[in-house]
Amino acid sequence: MRVMVLVKATEESEKGFVSTPETTALMEAMGRFNDDLQKAGILRTGDGLKPSSEGKRVAFDGPGRTVIDGPFAHPRELVAGFWLWDVKDMDEAVAWVKRCPNPMPGPSEIEIRPLYELSDLQ
Repeated sequence: MRVMVLVKATEESEKGFVSTPETTALMEAMGRFNDDLQKAGILRTGDGLKPSSEGKRVAFDGPGRTVIDGPFAHPRELVAGFWLWDVKDMDEAVAWVKRCPNPMPGPSEIEIRPLYELSDLQ
């Protein structure tokens, strides 16, 4: 089962990365966690995203396209990073997320979403 694991943004992450002893320690802890995921054969890919102030959205309305510049409102509804994992089931994905270091300096959330498989679409 493939899942997308979404690290939700926070007001802090939307300010951009600032190197401090705390963020260095967090990056080291996340690196060890990623190493564990890789050794377990679960990690397919993953990365952090720059703040939404550096992003754009394209809104579709019929044939029309509108480009919207960031930053975008409601940081907790945005994604700050992601992983793509291959796990046996949702319970395994939840167990791995529970092992994850808190990805943010304060309160944060991680969302797990299964990907559609070809068999789901037939």
